[in-house]
Amino acid sequence: MKLNMRKIHEILKSCYIPVLILFLWQIASALEIWNAYLLPPPWKVARTFWNMLLRGEIAVSVAVSLRRVLIGFGISFALAFLCGLVAAYLPDFAAYFRHVGNFFRNVPPLALISVFILWFGLGEASKLMIIILASFFPMEMNIAKGFASVDRRLLEVGESLGFSKFRAFLLISLPAARQDILIGMRVGLGYSWRALIGAEMFAAAAGLGYMIVFAQQMSRSDKVLIGIFLIGGIGCLSDYFFALILDKFGTDENGARSADGKEIENGAKSSRRPDSPDKESEGV
Repeated sequence: MKLNMRKIHEILKSCYIPVLILFLWQIASALEIWNAYLLPPPWKVARTFWNMLLRGEIAVSVAVSLRRVLIGFGISFALAFLCGLVAAYLPDFAAYFRHVGNFFRNVPPLALISVFILWFGLGEASKLMIIILASFFPMEMNIAKGFASVDRRLLEVGESLGFSKFRAFLLISLPAARQDILIGMRVGLGYSWRALIGAEMFAAAAGLGYMIVFAQQMSRSDKVLIGIFLIGGIGCLSDYFFALILDKFGTDENGARSADGKEIENGAKSSRRPDSPDKESEGV
């Protein structure tokens, strides 16, 4: 009961600032501090949102943008996972690509949008390339870090238990690197979302980014604000989703979990020499 009350209290604390901003926005609109053309009142934005929702405009724009993000993010994750494995297990081979990777990691993906439009046209390929470039490097770096930091003692225990390399990867390395992989995915998804919106503002005929640009051209500041709120809201939901996954499937204290129950843990205990003192006895 105390845990639930604490969660409710944390949720309420996070709502204070948005409610305060909404209140100040309404006050500023009522006092006409800003022109309603530049900053429409909250009730007008809410009414426009409801009308767009009934007409299906929001559903179409959100669906188009989400489809692009999911496809681009999926391709990027597959490439980042493979490259992360290479960087962790074949560092000498990965050294050949270090300078090329550093170069593209420091080039903003939106800086390449003009080149991608020339190469791939105004279709989906140019926008997917932007998403892949934006999300690849944070995921690849975290995946490589996760696999490179696997405890060697756990791998030695797996060898003593007769694990094959593939089984040791599935039961030891992959669970131990799980937290870094999820963190990389969480960051990469945020990068994908931001990069897509920028790409849709340059070259798209549908999506949230296109909706914002079209509303700006039509001098509809209320629709511009709706697009901004939708982008931020969906981004917060995706981040919250990954936070829940991290809380539930994060790495445990032993660094790895086995499908065979306590096999790895028991193997680690049995492999410990009986005459080796523990840390506390060493301190004594």
